[in-house]
Amino acid sequence: MLTSLSKKIELVANVAIIVVACLLTTVLVKNYFLTQPSQQANQGESQRVQSESQPANSPTVSSLDIDWKQSKQTLILAISSTCHFCTESAPFYKKLTQSRGNTRLVAVLPQPVEDSRKYLDHLGISVDEVRQLPLDRIGVRGTPTLILLDTFGVVRNSWIGSLPPQTELAVIRALKSD
Repeated sequence: MLTSLSKKIELVANVAIIVVACLLTTVLVKNYFLTQPSQQANQGESQRVQSESQPANSPTVSSLDIDWKQSKQTLILAISSTCHFCTESAPFYKKLTQSRGNTRLVAVLPQPVEDSRKYLDHLGISVDEVRQLPLDRIGVRGTPTLILLDTFGVVRNSWIGSLPPQTELAVIRALKSD
């Protein structure tokens, strides 16, 4: 009788393993093989550290309605006051404001402009302009995200997440290269 019970338990365990494996396979196929390439790049992004540079989707950035010709390049700082990685990155953003050269800085936050200005002031970050916009409208899936655009509004580079020191230096060099 004990053998019969252990065989039933083994059978139930094997069936459960097969069901879980099938569900996992379905999720993986759906998320990584049936999505568009631009969506794949954003799937599973770590908000903590995504140091590689990748271009953002240029047509969505145009929804900001910015006159790109006001400067040779514009850096969009897409952050949120509810993002602790954004707050942790404040010392780097202060460096950006001090070493930006002729680069225009535009902060885009999902919060109201008044709240966003208070948040930026609290962090000691000065920007040329503050905009309120849902971040997904400009192709941003996670904060913080930096998007560097040229005088035509074409994305030259982007950086996602809390950046390591060597990537921070690369961003600063990109701002000075205008």
